[in-house]
Amino acid sequence: MAAAARPRIAGPHPVAPGPADPVNVSQPPSPPVRLVRRAALPFLAGLMLAACGGPRPGPPPAPAAPPAAQADPVLPPLKIGLALGGGAAKGFAHVGVIKMLEANGLRPDVVAGTSAGSVVGALYAGGMDPFLLQERAVALDEASIRDVRLFSGGLVQGLKLQEYVNDQVGKRPIERLRKPFAAVATRLETGERTVFVRGNTGQAVRASSSVPGVFEPVTIGDYQYVDGGVVSPVPVDAARQLGADFVIAVDISNKAGGRRPDGMLGIVNQSIAIMGQRLGEQELARADAVIRPKVLEFGSADFSRRNQAILEGEKAALAALPQIRAGLETLQAQRLRQAREQQARMAAQRAAAEAPACDEDGSRWNPFRRKDGTCAASR
Repeated sequence: MAAAARPRIAGPHPVAPGPADPVNVSQPPSPPVRLVRRAALPFLAGLMLAACGGPRPGPPPAPAAPPAAQADPVLPPLKIGLALGGGAAKGFAHVGVIKMLEANGLRPDVVAGTSAGSVVGALYAGGMDPFLLQERAVALDEASIRDVRLFSGGLVQGLKLQEYVNDQVGKRPIERLRKPFAAVATRLETGERTVFVRGNTGQAVRASSSVPGVFEPVTIGDYQYVDGGVVSPVPVDAARQLGADFVIAVDISNKAGGRRPDGMLGIVNQSIAIMGQRLGEQELARADAVIRPKVLEFGSADFSRRNQAILEGEKAALAALPQIRAGLETLQAQRLRQAREQQARMAAQRAAAEAPACDEDGSRWNPFRRKDGTCAASR
């Protein structure tokens, strides 16, 4: 019996004969199947319309970029202070110290002086460079700063010293000098340390240099003042008060080392040094670097060795340069570390202030949740 012919489906391309289909397409579908199809059509149409009408999904969020590295904070330069101690004619060594410091790029920003240190400090703060300082020191006539007067509380009045200093600084008051300057004296009535940072420059220097028993006490206002070396032989604390971050102290004070001082001025100076030695050691310990020119053998009134004193100041400052540079580097590194820590704390506070808060349960449906899936703790 001949095989029944396979029905052909009309279309533009003929279908090649093949194995039998599992469903006989020549027969119409049964009524239950037709009902299921009719019921499903509205549901499918609704889904298609919802898909077309709804918002299209956007691209997935990009991964959060890592936080950019913060640049190091910019720090102001360290403010260097110079504390020049007392020592009468030994104070010429201060000129050599300043000369060597500046030659190596270390220019003090503030200056404090006691006694002879206040004389050199005032001239330097007034704008003299180290070479002009040396020129004036070499040319200094002792008679130009010494005015002897008997039976007045001292052998030297000190008015000539006051006028000399005022002439050298152009008669400017302390607050108008080129660098911040302080002269340290001792209030005679109470023994208190007094730091002059404004007013008559020459008068403040005269008060700071009035060695008891040699110079007359200086009357300023309602009080009398004598040499600052009685309470502050090397004015480290005064330099700090002027705002110094790093204090270089220059110690030329007499030491009671078993030698007998020469002359009345030497005796008085050593007596003052003995009285203020303990205080001076405590104050020197608060300096960042100490320079000690080898001038202990020089007489307190020996102006003839001024050139040698200047040279000793240069040598002592040169020897102290490694200590000074190391101290400056250490202090700057410490300041940078503290500034970085402060910067990190401020950045964390800003981030916490800008981040939205989560609900207590941290629900993922929280509308304040950020796109990256995180949110800040409740504030």
